[in-house]
Amino acid sequence: MGVGGEQRPSPASTAAGLPGDGHVVIVGASLAGLHGAEALREQGFAGQITLVGEEPHPPYDRPPLSKRVLAGRMSADDTGLPQREDFEAQWRLGTAAVSLDRAAKTVTLADGDVLGFDKLLIATGARARPWPQAHEAALDGVFSIRTRDDARALQARLATRPRRVLVIGAGFVGSEAASVCRELGLDVTVVERSPAPLVGALGGPAGSAAGRLQRRHGVDLRTNTSVRSLEGDGVGRLRRAALSDGDILDVDVAVVALGAVRNVEWLAGSALSVDGRGVRCDAYCRAVDSAGQPDDDVLVAGDIARWPHPLFDGELLAVEHWDNAVRQARVAAVTMLHGPVLRHTALPAFWSNQFGVNIKSVGVPARADQFAVVQGSVENSAFVAAYGQQGRLIGALAVNMPRALDAYATMITNRAGFPPVARIPDAPDPIRVLDTALPPLGKAAPDAGRPRPDEQRAGARPSL
Repeated sequence: MGVGGEQRPSPASTAAGLPGDGHVVIVGASLAGLHGAEALREQGFAGQITLVGEEPHPPYDRPPLSKRVLAGRMSADDTGLPQREDFEAQWRLGTAAVSLDRAAKTVTLADGDVLGFDKLLIATGARARPWPQAHEAALDGVFSIRTRDDARALQARLATRPRRVLVIGAGFVGSEAASVCRELGLDVTVVERSPAPLVGALGGPAGSAAGRLQRRHGVDLRTNTSVRSLEGDGVGRLRRAALSDGDILDVDVAVVALGAVRNVEWLAGSALSVDGRGVRCDAYCRAVDSAGQPDDDVLVAGDIARWPHPLFDGELLAVEHWDNAVRQARVAAVTMLHGPVLRHTALPAFWSNQFGVNIKSVGVPARADQFAVVQGSVENSAFVAAYGQQGRLIGALAVNMPRALDAYATMITNRAGFPPVARIPDAPDPIRVLDTALPPLGKAAPDAGRPRPDEQRAGARPSL
């Protein structure tokens, strides 16, 4: 079997015609780039592979950075991704690609070198969105979490026991950082412009539940609030943050967790279909040009890719998750070797650990208009929630029940209706369907301001 359980193409299928002694250039030496290169070797490609990476480090795993590395349970140096013993490639690390000439089939690097290619894989991913005011971002004490070096620097600063940490943004990275701070016994304030944490990814009800979870663990969560400015002392060290609610916070550390920016600037002038959301590609991972035509010689994979998923009416998806990067890179390798014979149809999936809770999701909950708990108990912090769009199941979220998710993934693939009908002993009766824009699973907690005194207990039982 081949990628994602589908049958591997026959070696006789050579529609795209990558020469056996050809040269594949992979721009982006991280998860997608490494797996794309390894998939080429696994399928018998014996030609030259060159991996180009802006960072000086060999490929490493990013998910542990905002979890175990920040908590000091794992060294940043131990996050390297394993490689096949027989893997052979040329590495150009610490050097960014600055331009692509599709007609000449060349990539120009920042050091002036020009690499010719037979096939190109674009896997440049994304970078942390910076704090918009450069002079404030330069203050000692302002950090992002995206790279190994980011995590190493922030972990070292947290180990000095700062008085208060400010986390700007309550998405997954920000929420995980806040969780680590509370685990370390540090005071932390989380500021989020939306009505609840994670609401953009998981909708209102689950986001409200995540907010209650944070407050029960002693997080000073400020929703519907933004940071107006970061202020330093006379020698350039962060000391204060001004919030839109009028508060001035004394903080020693600020973690900027405002999402990601796709690394697409180097593709300007390539005539590919590129914008701030990423690089458009087809289901075979072939880059699409500005006229809407796929380029057989330029492939795309990972966080930078936008592709049409057949389960979602061909709407372009951009997925910044580990599993998608691996699967997409391996489909791209098949396309390089055999042409457009294998589609990328894997369901988006992600996981997170925060505040003692395991969160796992499949599908596209962010696009749902309805939400329902369909298994387990919110009160016991172990449940599955289903997400529907126009009467169809499109996503599922498991909290402390990761093994239950496979069945829902199958239902999503089979285009099951919403709410899903399943014979499950622990299903609520009746199932309550909510609009994703509404708050509340159970009794609502305040969505803004400081946590109530009874929510300050760091050791409170995790509960959604």
